[in-house]
Amino acid sequence: MRLDQALVRLLPEYSRNRLQEWMRSGHITLDGGLASAKTKVWGGETVVVAPQSLPSTTQHAPEEIPLTVVFEDADILVLDKPAGLVVHPGSGNWSGTLLNALLRHAPALAGVPRAGIVHRLDKDTSGLLVVAKTIPAQVDLVRQLQARSVTREYVAIVHGALTREGVVEAPIGRHPLHRTRMAVVARGKPAKTYYFPVEHGDGWSRLRCRLETGRTHQIRVHMNSIGHPLIGDSVYGVNQRKAVLPSAALDFPRQALHAARLALIHPVTREELSWESAPPADISGLVELLKNAKPA
Repeated sequence: MRLDQALVRLLPEYSRNRLQEWMRSGHITLDGGLASAKTKVWGGETVVVAPQSLPSTTQHAPEEIPLTVVFEDADILVLDKPAGLVVHPGSGNWSGTLLNALLRHAPALAGVPRAGIVHRLDKDTSGLLVVAKTIPAQVDLVRQLQARSVTREYVAIVHGALTREGVVEAPIGRHPLHRTRMAVVARGKPAKTYYFPVEHGDGWSRLRCRLETGRTHQIRVHMNSIGHPLIGDSVYGVNQRKAVLPSAALDFPRQALHAARLALIHPVTREELSWESAPPADISGLVELLKNAKPA
């Protein structure tokens, strides 16, 4: 078979793309010489692999930023991210991110692509997030996410009273006009969100949402698509149903979304693990405000 196919079987802790990159850069040899991904192997050859970190990982500076660590061992790190913290450096946010904090907390993460980050939360979404501390752990967690075996549940406070559970299954892609936004579009990637009402009042609901897929802004886009945008969301559906909520709720400074539960299989021990995080004070305060508001 092809060399890259054989190596994926022999070294499942590394992705096929990463192995192909190392072949191109000369960090994998076959019987003492260079080889390409398409080189045929028959058995009995000697392959030497010299794992490499990606330069893009090491260019970011470690920064002293407080982290709330929920769980940590040699392979993974589970954090409770506060609202307002950007996960990965990007346009307009090249420092002060979770990645910078991770490089300070665990310097060895400089040798793991994206400092071990395998999934993200929006800047203004709080809650649980897992980080891989080794390349094999990262590959395994990415495969679990692709297989949809990682459980991610959120608390969401939305406009409108929802009394029945449901599911939104609609493809998500870039908005055709506003390229910084996402939208339900015919040619988008498949996306599926389950929602379960927990409580509701005059013009609002508290939901438990479970992701089957993990598209950018998925819960925000899906709930807005069915007429129930998140309270405080400045991008999706901000002007809807304003009259029925108290002004203090309309002024909530972020989307009311919190990653409350995370469950996965440990990439090394294969133990089933789960963690829960109570909604932070601002979301709890919003719910109390809505409960105590006089009916419109």
